[in-house]
Amino acid sequence: MHLSDLHFGRVRPELLDPLIARVNDLAPDLVAISGDLTQRARDWQFMRARELIDRIESPCLVVPGNHDTPLHRPIERLFFPWRRYRKWISEDLAPEFHEPGWSVIGLNSANPFSWQRGRYSSASLRCVRDGFADSPDTDFRIVVAHHPLDHRPEDEKRLTLGAERARAALAEARTDILLSGHLHSWRVDVFGKGPDDPAVLQVHAGTVLSSRLRGEENDFNLLTVGDGQVQVDRYANRADDSGYDMVRSARFRRNAAGWEQLSNDLAGRA
Repeated sequence: MHLSDLHFGRVRPELLDPLIARVNDLAPDLVAISGDLTQRARDWQFMRARELIDRIESPCLVVPGNHDTPLHRPIERLFFPWRRYRKWISEDLAPEFHEPGWSVIGLNSANPFSWQRGRYSSASLRCVRDGFADSPDTDFRIVVAHHPLDHRPEDEKRLTLGAERARAALAEARTDILLSGHLHSWRVDVFGKGPDDPAVLQVHAGTVLSSRLRGEENDFNLLTVGDGQVQVDRYANRADDSGYDMVRSARFRRNAAGWEQLSNDLAGRA
């Protein structure tokens, strides 16, 4: 399961219990949270995020986002940008999760020296390569990061620093899927194609809890992988805020060039 952009400090509290109920009912093997747990990196906001994580029954893999470094404390931002994140969420900014058939590597793309624009550093990309070093070629290789590696023309934020280098490095590490957030919009697409530019499936989640909506519903993704295929189900909040239903399903098949899209269908709400 892929959650993103919680933004405690700007959450819709009426969605908390329905979200936890839906997550625990679906019982995923792993819940990946791709950053922006808080709105302003304050202790009480991290504490609320920690409470949510503790209520999730599945194991969680979490990476920080640009909002998880203190905006209004320049000295702390410069010298101790992850102090509060490490205190409340995890000491590990690049966690890993390995199971037979699939591996997930967390990548910290947040840049303390830039408020919104992230950065894919050489060190973080080496962590991805090393993390997948012992994974068989047949395994699904998934990377979780806050910042996406390409934008649509209508996306107003600037593209992440080092995005082109990161695309090449992730493809070289035989990454299959990148889970990202940041833009508060849902999208599933493929970047790269052909043997010299291997395709990587980029799965964006919108904001799962925040009131900072950009014309879309609060949502999250559920991925089912196996037999060379992945199905991405988008779950979105109901109009009455009583829970999350599956509203779209996209299916892809892995081949020598990367990914081939098989379907992208609207689903009826339960």
